Amino acid sequence: MSTGPGAPSAPAPTAPTTPTPRRSSMFGSLKVRNYRLFFAGQVVSNIGTWMQRIAQDWLVLSLTGSATAVGVTTALQFLPMLLFGLYGGVLVDRLNKRRALFVTQTSMALTGIALALLTLSGHVQVWHVYLAAFVVGLATVVDNPARQSFVSEMVGPDQLQNAVSLNSANFQSARLVGPAVAGLMITGVGTGYAFLFNGLSFVAPIVGLLLMRARDLHVVRRAPRGKGQLREGLQYVAGRPDLMWTIILVGFIGTFGFNFPVYLSAFADDVFHAGAGSYSLFNTLMAVGSLAGALLAARRGTAKLRVMLAAAVAFGGLELVAATAPSLWLFSLLMVPIGMFGMTVNVTANTTVQMGTDPAMRGRVMALYMMVFMGGSPIGAPIAGWITDAYGVRAGLAVGGAIAAAAAMTIGLVLARVGNLRLSVGWHGGHPRVRFVPREEREDQEELAAAA
Repeated sequence: MSTGPGAPSAPAPTAPTTPTPRRSSMFGSLKVRNYRLFFAGQVVSNIGTWMQRIAQDWLVLSLTGSATAVGVTTALQFLPMLLFGLYGGVLVDRLNKRRALFVTQTSMALTGIALALLTLSGHVQVWHVYLAAFVVGLATVVDNPARQSFVSEMVGPDQLQNAVSLNSANFQSARLVGPAVAGLMITGVGTGYAFLFNGLSFVAPIVGLLLMRARDLHVVRRAPRGKGQLREGLQYVAGRPDLMWTIILVGFIGTFGFNFPVYLSAFADDVFHAGAGSYSLFNTLMAVGSLAGALLAARRGTAKLRVMLAAAVAFGGLELVAATAPSLWLFSLLMVPIGMFGMTVNVTANTTVQMGTDPAMRGRVMALYMMVFMGGSPIGAPIAGWITDAYGVRAGLAVGGAIAAAAAMTIGLVLARVGNLRLSVGWHGGHPRVRFVPREEREDQEELAAAA
C-alpha cells in the first residue's frame, strides 16, 4: 500500500470494539469556550441555511412548475461533493481547519447575497439558482469535512459524541425556525429577503471563528503532502467493516430516503393543494422529530450499530406509511417520527465513523462519509423527481422508503455475519427483546433450553 510520509497505517480488519459506556451530560460540550462560540455562530447560520433551502425550492417550483427542476437544483448543490468530495478530505487533513472554514463560510455568504440581489431586482432566472446551488456545493466540498473534523479539535475525544449530537440538535433547532420564517417571508415580502438573510447570517460563524483561542484547541497532526493519500483513505475504510458498512447504509438512505425537497413540495402543491405554508409546516414538524432524535443521541454514552439499523428500518417503513396517508393532518403528523428516526440514523452513523477513525485520517474518512451521504442526491433527487412527475409523488416516496428499509435489513445481516453474531429473540423483564448475540452465546442458550 502506498502511503505518504508519516501517514498512519490502517489497523487490521478485526471486529469493531465497543467504547466503554459512560454517563453523559446532555450539554456537556458547551462548557468548552471555543465550542460555545462555534455553536452560537452555527445557530444563526443554520437558520439562514434553512430559510434559503425553502426559498430556493419554492422559487424553482414557481419559475418552472416542475418537481424535476427542484430535483435538478438539489442535485447540482450536491454534485460537487460527489465529484470532488474525497479530494476535499485530503485537503482538510493537510490544512488548518479553522482557516479553511473562514474561507468556505465567506464564499457561501457572498453567494447568498448575490442570489438575493438577483431576486430582489426581478432579474432572477432558473439558471441563476442552478449556478448558486452549484457554487455552494463547491464550498461544501471543503466546508463539510472541515466542520465535522474540527469538532474533535475543539472539544477533544471525551466530549466528541456529545458535540456531534448537539451539532445535529443545533441544525434541527434552526430547522424549526427557518422554514416557518421562510414561509412567512415568501408569502409576505418574497423569496429575495430569505436569500439576503442567509447571506448575512454567515457573519455570526465567521466572528465566532475569529474569537476562538488557538491555544485551547486540541492539536491534531496534519497529514503532509504525499502520494497515495486518497487511496490510503479508501483502503483504511475498506479494512474496517464497521466503518465501511455504516457508510454504505448512509449512502442508501441519503440517495433514496432523504429526497424531501422533492417529496414535500410536491405533496404540498400537487396532493393536498395547500401552498407554501404547508410545505413549511411539513419541514417544521419533521424538524421537531429530528430535534428529539438529536437530543436523545446527546444523552447516550455510546453509538450503537443496532440502534442505527433499527432506526433505519423504522425510517423506511414510516415513509411507506406516509406515502399512503389520505389526509393532510395524518401526513403532517408522520413527519415527526420520520424526522426522529432519520436523525437517529444520521447522528449514530456520524458518531460511529468519527469515534472509530484515527484523527490523522478523519478528514478523508469524513469526506467519504459526507460524499456518500450528500453526494447521492445528484443520483437520487432526479430519480425521485422523475418518478414523482411520471407516477405521482406517492409512488416516489414509497420507493424511497422501501429501498431504505431493505438496505438497513440487508446490511444488518451482513454486519451480523462479519461479527459472528446471530439473532436472539426472547423475553427480558416481562418484555420481548430482539438483539444480536455472539454465536457461542446463542448456542449456549439453546443447549440450556434443551436441557430444561
